[in-house]
Order: sequence, then C-alpha cells, then structure tokens
Amino acid sequence: MKQEENIIRIKNARLSFHSLFDHEMYEGQDTGKFSATLLFPKGSTNQEIVEVAMEEAIVAKWGKKPPPSSKIKTTYRDGDDEKYDGYADNMALKGTNKKRIHLIDPRRNLIELDDLDDWIYNGCYVNATVTFNAGKDSYNNNRVWCNLRAVQFYSHGERFGGGTPVDIDKEFESFDDETVPADMGV
Repeated sequence: MKQEENIIRIKNARLSFHSLFDHEMYEGQDTGKFSATLLFPKGSTNQEIVEVAMEEAIVAKWGKKPPPSSKIKTTYRDGDDEKYDGYADNMALKGTNKKRIHLIDPRRNLIELDDLDDWIYNGCYVNATVTFNAGKDSYNNNRVWCNLRAVQFYSHGERFGGGTPVDIDKEFESFDDETVPADMGV
C-alpha cells in the first residue's frame, strides 16, 4: 500500500548542487534522477517543517519507532558538518526525482528552457515543494527519501563557485552590417 503523500513547502531556501536541467551524475554515471540541495538556517521554520514531515514518514511506515537497532539513512545534513561555501549555520536537504522537476518563476509560470540559467543557479533562493517517504532501499537499509516536486525562483543570490551571469548588453557591443569585420563572412 502506498503511503499518503504530504506535500511540504520550503520557503526561501538557497539552491546548491542542483541537477535540475539534466540528470545528476555520480562517479561518471547517470543516476536517472534530477536533484537539488536546499539550504536553510538552523532553527528556522523550514527546519521544523522538514523534521516533522520526516518523522511523520517514519511513523507512517514503521509505527511510533523504527525497526530496533536500525539507523535510518537520509539526505538531510547539518551544514556545519560540510566543507562547502554557504553551508555553515544551515541545514542541507537533498531531494531527487526521476521525473523532470517543475521549474517556475515568481509569477508561477513555467520557466522557458532558454531562460533557465537566468532564474535557476547554485546560490539563488528558491521555494520548493517536497514529499517524504520511508522504507528499505536496495541495500536493505532503512531510509527516508526526499522527493523534490517543484522549484520556484524566489530571489537572486551570490552564485556558488564564483562567477556572475553573462550580461550580453553590458559585455558586448552590437555591430551593424557596415562594421562587421570582413573575415566574418557576413
């Protein structure tokens, strides 16, 4: 019997290590999944919502307590235990989905393929919807999965990994037909 899905909304989280345009790669292999990590401050409403939802998934699967002497694996981490920029003082939640994740702009319109990099990048702030479910993984471990459903651009942030988006209007000038160099073949 399939567990009832409880859709959780995470607001104003920082996007990190996303594979939202193409499948995630792990050790050179295609995982067949889209993924992203959401960062949000420790002690925030987001942390409370996520931890309650994960506990509800555990109780829905195993009752009040998980199977005895078993550790439940998750993709939810204390950012202070990670060595990545922007993770300190945050919780990090990785979500995945085999289906393409809906990417939407602030007005709830789907983001066009040509515009993805302007809206969705590592370091921007997003709202996201996720669900949690619990069970045994293929290695017979008890696990709670975070299923990423949709990501909405919330606001710009400093890009992780440095660099800024290319601004064609500021970085390049336009040529008219008379000023195009002869070797351009135009």
